[in-house]
Amino acid sequence: MSRGLRIAFFGSSLVSAYWNGAATYYRGLIRALHARGHHITFYEPDAYGRQEHRDLQDPDWARVVVYANDRGSLDACLDDAFGADVVVKASGVGTFDSYLEARVLELRRSGTQVVFWDVDAPATLERVAKDANDLFRPLIPRYDHILTYGGGAPVVNAYRELGAKRCVPIYNALDPDTHHPVAPEPRFAGDLAFLGNRLPDREARVEAFFLKAAEALPRMRMLLGGSGWEARVLPANVVRLGHVYTQDHNALNCSARAVLNIHRDSMARFGFSPATRVFEAAGAGACLITDAFEGVEQFLEPGREVLVAHSGEEVAEHVRRLTPEDARRIGQAALQRVLAEHTYTHRAVEVEAELGYRAPTQGGPA
Repeated sequence: MSRGLRIAFFGSSLVSAYWNGAATYYRGLIRALHARGHHITFYEPDAYGRQEHRDLQDPDWARVVVYANDRGSLDACLDDAFGADVVVKASGVGTFDSYLEARVLELRRSGTQVVFWDVDAPATLERVAKDANDLFRPLIPRYDHILTYGGGAPVVNAYRELGAKRCVPIYNALDPDTHHPVAPEPRFAGDLAFLGNRLPDREARVEAFFLKAAEALPRMRMLLGGSGWEARVLPANVVRLGHVYTQDHNALNCSARAVLNIHRDSMARFGFSPATRVFEAAGAGACLITDAFEGVEQFLEPGREVLVAHSGEEVAEHVRRLTPEDARRIGQAALQRVLAEHTYTHRAVEVEAELGYRAPTQGGPA
């Protein structure tokens, strides 16, 4: 039997979702790859208070190496990764990104593939487009693969124009072991819940799609989760939840009548970039309302499996008309769709195909 791939993965954090929206994506993919026989070491810096806000102990499905936030410690990790079958540098590690993007390419040997995994491709491409001297630009053609967690044809075409050998989207998905229906909790009861950190390229859209909807529905209870909103003036009917730990996401999704997804500016412009929240909510059987984005029907059917809004007024109208029965029906339809087509096991198979790995057949040759 094949021993599976040895994968060295440099990313922001696997063990902490604190100011780290990619955590759910990393966990789902790496768990699924491990279940299919691969061996992953995840290297992450001790930075941004993430280790102090861990919401995951070291898992049995990955080896986690937390390194001190200095170049010497990072170099030791690069030495440790030498000889892996696949070396991955994810975007947005947060420290020494430019250095890592160049150094991982030095680990290429016969039998070793080097991958740039872009968890925010729209932002990366917009940054590179604005700066002809961006340090990442000349490195793009040197990677064996560019994998992205969204963007569709616009992202693929943009990367190809920059010389990428291969660019393939590996979309967000559902890990049914971690995101699933649970009993509702009174503390999360409400008419509409939105979960997202306060970020510069999201705040205007949160104001347009969530806060304006809250103002239009003053008698309804609106829940706002995420870090950074403490000093923001909010409508009186908005309840601040602060940072919501991963273990509480299911309860939040299952307790509110509807859950709102709002994309960041760059992802909304490129389309085909469903956020992790889309699949987390669907996996919990929640009734999801999302801001409109190109390609939504590739993942969920508007009107039957998801409600789509082009403005805060449309969000408010959806919530105003939504009965508990309709909310349950939409949520159950979304759950069935993502279980059938959009789990991280589906995505792991796509990763294997891109890397040219053939899973062994039962009882096949060694």
